[in-house]
Amino acid sequence: MTLRCFAFVFGLFLGLLPLAGASAQDQSGEALLATADARIEKHRKADAELTLLDTSGKPLADAKVTIRQRRHAFLFGCNIFGWGKQDNPAYEAAYRDRYAELLNYATLPFYWPAYEPRRGQPQHESREATAAWCQRMGIETKGHPLAWNYADASWFPDDHDELRKLQMERIEDCVSRFVGLIDRWDVVNEVTHFDREEMANRRAPKHTAMWEATGRMEFTRECFARARKASPDATLLINDYRLDPGYERVIEQLVDGEGKPLYDVIGLQSHMHGGVRSTEQLWSICERYARFGVPLHFTEMTLVSGDQVHSKERGAAWPSTAEGEARQAADVANVYTLLFSHPAVEAITWWDFSDRGAWKGAPAGLLRQNMTPKPAYEKLLELVKHKWWTETEVQTDAEGTARFRGFLGDYTIEVELPGQPAATFPVTLRRGEGNQFELRVPAS
Repeated sequence: MTLRCFAFVFGLFLGLLPLAGASAQDQSGEALLATADARIEKHRKADAELTLLDTSGKPLADAKVTIRQRRHAFLFGCNIFGWGKQDNPAYEAAYRDRYAELLNYATLPFYWPAYEPRRGQPQHESREATAAWCQRMGIETKGHPLAWNYADASWFPDDHDELRKLQMERIEDCVSRFVGLIDRWDVVNEVTHFDREEMANRRAPKHTAMWEATGRMEFTRECFARARKASPDATLLINDYRLDPGYERVIEQLVDGEGKPLYDVIGLQSHMHGGVRSTEQLWSICERYARFGVPLHFTEMTLVSGDQVHSKERGAAWPSTAEGEARQAADVANVYTLLFSHPAVEAITWWDFSDRGAWKGAPAGLLRQNMTPKPAYEKLLELVKHKWWTETEVQTDAEGTARFRGFLGDYTIEVELPGQPAATFPVTLRRGEGNQFELRVPAS
């Protein structure tokens, strides 16, 4: 059993991970899923009003208006670690095409030892290339992570103060350098149990010792302060695999001197290599962390399409199977529907996009080794770009007004008038706003 699995099972044993939140105590998983569409209708859509006028301000009656959604406000994402890394041009093209077809959000790797294998030589250019491609495709980006003691670089100094200084300089350098390309960051990763044995004694003794000498929360607060200084408008996340009260206590302490949160978003990892969490468990997690009053991002979502108990030695093959792929697709439909229906959740990031190079060698991708789509990919595409997608036609009334209800996000509005070329306008439907748009149609 991995350390993460042990922590989760131990948490259940101690009652640290309740199976149902307050609002779900008397609802079964079936009931939560049965009512999900109603919650999606309420929380993920908005009414919009379009008023069409000519350049003199006269209402344009009986105009045909075509409404086409271009992008969701909700972030449907994945890590994009395989971008530019495929050894087969056809695989690289398929990876990019499938990614852009489905997703609007990408997590880019900023693991310090790999990002800066030699002191003073960070690999900024490769991340800039990936982020620029994402920007051209209309894909939002996030850097992951700025601070995490998962491993020591070979050049890390022994001196705690020097290493701490370098860590803070790295944060400021990365965040300031990528303003406009990457404006979301997992600032500190896995704070709750940063000093676990595998980090302290084997993988990252120098970084862990520095963190411990600084103080768990003192180090974490300083990291957030440096990231905020580097880009005041950036969206900053705290992120952890521990979803028990220990993580909640970290979040409670991650505040400034006035008690204001230093974070903008709470990141919740959800790797489920050994089987999917129940609907009640997932809903409980949402309910417990929603109390902090900030958006929730499921930052690392894993559901495998092979055996859910992989007993072979590490490095051995862990194949995708037909039975596993069918189960994975069903799990994707249920998990995404449930989380999309919770008003506090604003993003889900899959981990990894393809089975090629997937973490732990797991069949965790939405694509197979040969980059063909699994049923889970097709199911998610049907949900994201069809069931949860708005395309419709309306006609203006005598006052030049037309109304529609659509999913939150970006739209193109096309207006057709007799004898005139079509005119197009961009609009964005936002939660909690009036979504009333006055569109001036130029004369031909």
